[in-house]
Amino acid sequence: MKLIGTGTAIITPFNEDRSIDYNALEKLINFQIDSNIDYLVVLGTTGESVTLTNEEKKEITKFVVNKVNNRIPIVLGIGGNNTASVVESIKYADLKGIEAILSVAPYYNKPTQEGIYQHYKQIAEASPLPIILYNVPGRTSSNISAETTLRLARDFKNIAAIKDASGNLTQMMKIIKYKPSEFKLISGDDALLFPMMSIGAEGVISVISNAYPAEFSIMIKAALKKDFDTACKYQLKFLEIIEAIFEEGSPAGIKVILEILGYSKNYVRLPLVEVSENLYKKLNTLVNQL
Repeated sequence: MKLIGTGTAIITPFNEDRSIDYNALEKLINFQIDSNIDYLVVLGTTGESVTLTNEEKKEITKFVVNKVNNRIPIVLGIGGNNTASVVESIKYADLKGIEAILSVAPYYNKPTQEGIYQHYKQIAEASPLPIILYNVPGRTSSNISAETTLRLARDFKNIAAIKDASGNLTQMMKIIKYKPSEFKLISGDDALLFPMMSIGAEGVISVISNAYPAEFSIMIKAALKKDFDTACKYQLKFLEIIEAIFEEGSPAGIKVILEILGYSKNYVRLPLVEVSENLYKKLNTLVNQL
């Protein structure tokens, strides 16, 4: 699997009527590629996949694949809390031009570790592509333990990585220590990117790189070369703005920055709402400082 380095979890830009702004999406795709990111992640949390229709998801996927035109790999988000539905979505998805599937841990149901294992077992057996597990307990209320991660990594060759946004460095170190050599740990938390890289993560699926892809590419490449002084310098430079973009939910914060920089408009779909005036001003100040 080619997914080492900087992966951008790309937003879905909207027009004022909340229809998809394909002109802005094309602009963002080219901005990312021209800034030397390593791969794109489409229809993840940052892409507001949960408020897109099935038809919109198909259209966006086809659009991104066509515009990327094999210049970099693409990861497609296909996940949910109904195992049978996720399996069906994978079986019938047009996966031409897709490198891997990112699948979030089942949310709301609060399954046991055995339930999580069986969920991903079904997905792995159905998927013709590598699977990236996505552990984000802050959104799912369901942590994928280190033991379950390692069990899945050993039992299924196409479960190739985990995007970890648990914030639990001890759990991550257990994965690094005992994982199969080809299995990858990917940071899912921009604020903890440097610490995760220092213990063996092989890159990031990032929100902030929507706006600052070149800088994050430099940071990740430095960390992969064990140039931790440079990597730490970049992490600290972006610390305040990373915290700020999540203050009132994601991707509302990053969409403000992209509006300030002129790439897309600051529109989200309900139940998300645009950020407050105070946070907008704060983000504008931080952008100007950077």
